[in-house]
Amino acid sequence: MKVNVSATQGKTILDSGWLAARSTEVHFNGIQLTTTNPPTGPTLPWMEALVPSTVLATLVKNKLVPDPFYGLGNEAIFDIADSGREYYTFWFFTTFHSKLSGNQHCDLNFRGINYCAEVYLNGHQMVLPKGMFRRHSLDVTKILHPDGTNLLAVLVHPPDNPGTIPPTGGQGGDHEIGKDVATQYVEGWDWVAPIRDRNTGIWDEVSIYITGPVKIIDPHLVSSFFDNYKRAYLHATIELENRSIGIAECSLSIVVTAELEGNIHSVEQIQTINLSVPAKSHMQYTFPEMFFYKPNLWWPNGMGKQALHNVVINVTVKEFGESDSWSHYFGFRKIESHIDKATGGRLFKVNGEPIFIRGGNWILSDGLLRLSKKRYETDIKFHADMNFNMIRIWGGALAERPEFYHYCDYYGLLVWQEFWITGDVDGRGQPISNEEGPLDHALFLFCARDTVKLLRNHPSLALWVGGNEQTPPDDINAALKNDLRLHPYFEHANENFNNVDALSPTSGDPSQYLDGTRIYIQGSLWDGFAEGMGAFSDGPYEIQYPEDFFKDSFYRYGFNPEVGSVGMPVAATIRATMPAEGWQIPLFKKLPNGYVEEVPNPIWKYHKYIPYSKPDKVHDQIQLYGAAKDLDDFCLKAQLVNYIQYRALLEGWTSRMWSKYTGVLIWKTQNPWTGLRGQFYDHLLDQTAGFYGCRCAAEPVHVQLNLATYFIEVVNTTSEQLSNVAIEASVWDLEGKCPYSKVIENLSLLPKKVTPIVEMEYPKSKIPKPVYFLLLKFYKMSDSKTLSRNFYWLHLSGGDYKLLEAYRQKKIPLKITSEVFIDKLTYKFQMHVKNTSIIPNSKSLTSRQSDSWSATDSPKTVHSGDGKEHETHWFKRMQRRIAGKQDDSKVYEIKGNDIGVAFFLQFSVHASKSDQKEGEDTRILPVHYSDNYFSLVPGETMTVTLSFEVPQGVKPRVTLHGWNYQEGHTIYEALQ
Repeated sequence: MKVNVSATQGKTILDSGWLAARSTEVHFNGIQLTTTNPPTGPTLPWMEALVPSTVLATLVKNKLVPDPFYGLGNEAIFDIADSGREYYTFWFFTTFHSKLSGNQHCDLNFRGINYCAEVYLNGHQMVLPKGMFRRHSLDVTKILHPDGTNLLAVLVHPPDNPGTIPPTGGQGGDHEIGKDVATQYVEGWDWVAPIRDRNTGIWDEVSIYITGPVKIIDPHLVSSFFDNYKRAYLHATIELENRSIGIAECSLSIVVTAELEGNIHSVEQIQTINLSVPAKSHMQYTFPEMFFYKPNLWWPNGMGKQALHNVVINVTVKEFGESDSWSHYFGFRKIESHIDKATGGRLFKVNGEPIFIRGGNWILSDGLLRLSKKRYETDIKFHADMNFNMIRIWGGALAERPEFYHYCDYYGLLVWQEFWITGDVDGRGQPISNEEGPLDHALFLFCARDTVKLLRNHPSLALWVGGNEQTPPDDINAALKNDLRLHPYFEHANENFNNVDALSPTSGDPSQYLDGTRIYIQGSLWDGFAEGMGAFSDGPYEIQYPEDFFKDSFYRYGFNPEVGSVGMPVAATIRATMPAEGWQIPLFKKLPNGYVEEVPNPIWKYHKYIPYSKPDKVHDQIQLYGAAKDLDDFCLKAQLVNYIQYRALLEGWTSRMWSKYTGVLIWKTQNPWTGLRGQFYDHLLDQTAGFYGCRCAAEPVHVQLNLATYFIEVVNTTSEQLSNVAIEASVWDLEGKCPYSKVIENLSLLPKKVTPIVEMEYPKSKIPKPVYFLLLKFYKMSDSKTLSRNFYWLHLSGGDYKLLEAYRQKKIPLKITSEVFIDKLTYKFQMHVKNTSIIPNSKSLTSRQSDSWSATDSPKTVHSGDGKEHETHWFKRMQRRIAGKQDDSKVYEIKGNDIGVAFFLQFSVHASKSDQKEGEDTRILPVHYSDNYFSLVPGETMTVTLSFEVPQGVKPRVTLHGWNYQEGHTIYEALQ
């Protein structure tokens, strides 16, 4: 149980060795537990605990309750409304070693507890006040044990108002949880079942922090720019606390280094100041402005590089030495926002460049708050892989953690952070309740201000929002507006200050504001979002006809913060998260009006399944492909629909970029539970095909088919004009022939613009095929480099895809050449996949068709702030970085005599096992693919990269499935 902490200064995280027990089963008080009667191990009533996490996560870990994420397991767990709060009031206990020397000081820090707690350390009691979103720092210098062995016990109490769950469920249960400053989703929503302990626990980081006599508190970093971003200034303000009884003569330094490729750091600025800090006092200090010429800028995903600078602040005390040190990765960037006159939607600018927002809504990564850096990195990289540029943190969930923001900084995801208000719970739901919000307004504001201080230095943080589909109560809203007011430099999106005098003493240094750099919007439906005045005008949230997304009538307003649809995962996820009775596919009930109603099994219904039909509005989209035979068939057809649905959603919005829309956020990108709706990857971290539909549609440069007009369009969201470029459009039928092809050359396309090019004429030809494939390629004429590739499967108006059922029997030959690099437990693959079928007496369009397209994580074209183009090839970079072994190239061939499109190919990675049990989930997750669910026309090659880690002792097996390859093929298997 012991965590060793030396007297070395700095932070040590206490995340292992914890025990937990229900308070009613522990017969000692906190003083006894931390003096004479500590627990000695995981013996009843004590058990191994997950910290940070929740009570329920600890009970699940110890198999004392069913897994609430599996089947109907959640129904067998006592809800706090029935058990009482005492049932989920728990002791948490650990020991740590810390022996101070000289004038050292020690803080015990809790970065998040839900909801309040009593802390006992070596027999001393300290009380942590209420509030889920506040940090607690306890000076324990005088109560550490002289021999360095310290006993820590924490009694954690649930929220005061956990509420009850109405029989019909509902958004936020009975809404009682809204009286507390806590997560609101825990009473259940239309995408999650109730969380039985309401997230009670030590849910965020616990640490020991050792300093000298003077401590650094909450530095604030702000950048400003002049001369069109050629000159930059860094403004930094800190608070110093002198905990000694004498004046501290200090040397304060700030060092800024630029992180270069290969983890090399280049020192850009150093500044050192001497000052005196009075005894037993707090003192604010502002560094003189630091000047940078042509700094590397931080850009959102798709606009350029995410340049980060490491800022290190040190304080050294005379006759002591270094007393404290603080560091943070900082990005030079300016975010501005205003309501666009042309569209009425909110428009964002980064470093003076308008950015068309394409992103998603985020709840949290895990409903039991099993949060980790590793999971966060996967989550955020998935969003970057989809070419998204913004994540909205929904108000019914968390103030997300610094680790989440770190990866948003790293991968370039702008973040919309809401405070803890929702329309459903706080004054607008059914029934209307909590019209005045939480009971303790001062507590809400304390938590909000503390959250701002925790997160404000992250370049990815784009805006603060008062709440979801509701505004905070008037007094809270007014206080937030005042606290989060903008410094004049950041007030006007079209203004550029030309000299540093703009940051004069009369306007105030922006680093002395609570934030000062980002807008505050009172609610998600106000001030340029949706209708803009608070009316419910987001959504819809159900299946749509793909062409409808392109129609002018689909959505009226300039920026939609929530529009959602289906999200069925793959069959393996259903089998892994449900017993056999949950593997039954929906009943398709034909209604008198000709529409079909899907009737899901009870487990799917409990897991919030959303149908692929909308009777009276949208015919069932699964049945377009014919009757689903079983779970595998249903889930495969669902992936076809997922891909089409979400690609069309984003392409439809992007088609009206700047003319009607300024942005869209999809509801939602993922699930914190094993839900069956609105997700691009499931809770086990396997992607749906919708993931890759989004990835395709949200490319910075993209060629697409307008499904309403059948015009081919090119989207250029970058700041560069595209010249000497061309489009190649080819139609392929189910017999493998190419009845239509067209090349449009010598195009020149303006930056940040959607350009209609030409109508796709094939459907109007004399005898068009009822089902056909369309391949669009957009490329440079100078070197034939493909800039964008887009593949469609289409049917004639009023038709369906049932002819594809017989196409499954086609045996299309493939050749897959694999290269793998292995570094300990990390595998990185390149898979070169070629459709080797060739049409007799045909050039198969142009010679460019063969071996022309690489869908790696590059070649990825990014556009930097200086307008220069940089190409980064992921695999080449990886080869330079990894000093691992390279397996020889392996070639795998799938024989076949048929000619045609190799349709809907999908890689997956599994543990290679000789004793595999029937139905066992062998998938290795997560896997990062450069593309998946892809198709190849005759003669075409695509390069797909895969990267993943394997558990210790596990060897991977890479398989390929597809519409024409249902039995699956093992492409690579590691030697045992």
